[in-house]
Amino acid sequence: MLSIKSALAKPFAKRIYRSVQKWAKNPVKTQEQVFQKLISSATSTQFGIDHDFISINSHDDFVKRVPVRDYEGLKHYVERVVAGEEDILWKGKPIYFAKTSGTTSGAKYIPITKESMPSHTEAARNAILLYIHETGNTKFIDGKMIFLQGSPILNEQNGVKLGRLSGIVAHYIPKYLQKNRLPSWETNCIEDWETKVDAIVEETLPENMTIISGIPSWVQMYFEKLQEKTGKKVGEIFKNFNLFIFGGVNYEPYRAKFESLIGRKVDSIEFYPASEGFFAYQDKQNEKGMLLQLNSGIFYEFIKADEFFNDNPKRITIKDVAIGVNYVMIISTNAGLWGYNIGDTVEFTSINPYRVIVSGRIKHFISAFGEHVIGKEVEQAIQEATADTNIRVSEFTVAPQINPKEGLPYHEWFIEFENEPKNLSDLAKKIDESLQKQNSYYFDLIKGSVLQTLKITRVKKDGFKNYMKSIGKLGGQNKLPRLSNDRKIVEDFPYTY
Repeated sequence: MLSIKSALAKPFAKRIYRSVQKWAKNPVKTQEQVFQKLISSATSTQFGIDHDFISINSHDDFVKRVPVRDYEGLKHYVERVVAGEEDILWKGKPIYFAKTSGTTSGAKYIPITKESMPSHTEAARNAILLYIHETGNTKFIDGKMIFLQGSPILNEQNGVKLGRLSGIVAHYIPKYLQKNRLPSWETNCIEDWETKVDAIVEETLPENMTIISGIPSWVQMYFEKLQEKTGKKVGEIFKNFNLFIFGGVNYEPYRAKFESLIGRKVDSIEFYPASEGFFAYQDKQNEKGMLLQLNSGIFYEFIKADEFFNDNPKRITIKDVAIGVNYVMIISTNAGLWGYNIGDTVEFTSINPYRVIVSGRIKHFISAFGEHVIGKEVEQAIQEATADTNIRVSEFTVAPQINPKEGLPYHEWFIEFENEPKNLSDLAKKIDESLQKQNSYYFDLIKGSVLQTLKITRVKKDGFKNYMKSIGKLGGQNKLPRLSNDRKIVEDFPYTY
């Protein structure tokens, strides 16, 4: 028999579906309205005055007055906001700072305003409701749900609360979900990630878990600990577990491993959240890509990734994007980020409606020899090479080897296997062939004998987990870079055979 919550979910899901369709079917107009509202709302802020917002009437005007900046470029404004000043990047003061660990600038303080906060929570809710509308599945609603996330404990700085984004969002779980939600507040507040996961295992084992959510690499650790403790597959422990929600990294390299750990297939929904905004979510089970959130107080611009480092790269809006092109995504938001480069690259898989996949990071690529290999390409290569085999990859990263002891330079793949291949060089050859097929520059370098076929270095079990722990980045929103243009991660890496 359906519970009240399950019965109410379908009409609510239908209503949300219709409201999403309204803006998704009028994308250019929706973005134009967002743009105009952002500019008019911030005209009298310090940033608006400095950049002559009062004279901005079009995207061209905006491009002339507001350069593309990353966090470092906006830092002097952010520091004034952190110091307690009002009306700097956005009207008034933010209600939160999402604290993230930047790679170049140390801690980053990303403002969240009363206008921007709803987009972080509504997008996640809408994604689940669109799933219900599409599939009719409401079985998971009455079970327990777990969201593997950072601590909800918030500090305060000059009257503004400060914490990890996932910890901030934990304060906004609707009342009707509170009883279903795990882990407990006490467990969620544990800072040490491994201790926290152990506590989550104890807390969830006796429960009817139906939704499990988090970054795949950390959910994998949770699943492995469950299996170690019980000797059973996750799908056997949690018989009604039928929806996996994830974000932060591409799931495909993990899919085979997860299906092995779970013991059966479960539906999944992909999110694209960040401290700077909730950008997209999967709106269809059988469509590639995530629906770009065009009505959430975020104005999007795009720059072709291969032109990004030119002197004056062209900035375009959604009306001019093309499918299959690698773009750097630039955002301006109702949290006061303007012409802001979040560092991600995306590709459009559809423009009716606008759907994207995250193809990598503009700083995470290998172009030591002009090949410009990106994250999406290495992930696809390893996926293709291990398809229809028993090989299982737990984690991997790639770095250039510019000065080998002998022979030509090459790309070195550091791979932690769950099931190893019988022949490493055969696997290396398959991965290499896939990369050549995807990337013409790499193909030319191999054929022109500038590079030799990639080489695989085996990483010990839990090697990458131990590495992340050693640099203080185990758990939470932290992710291992898929590839680097240098050898900082792998130089003197103590976790290989």
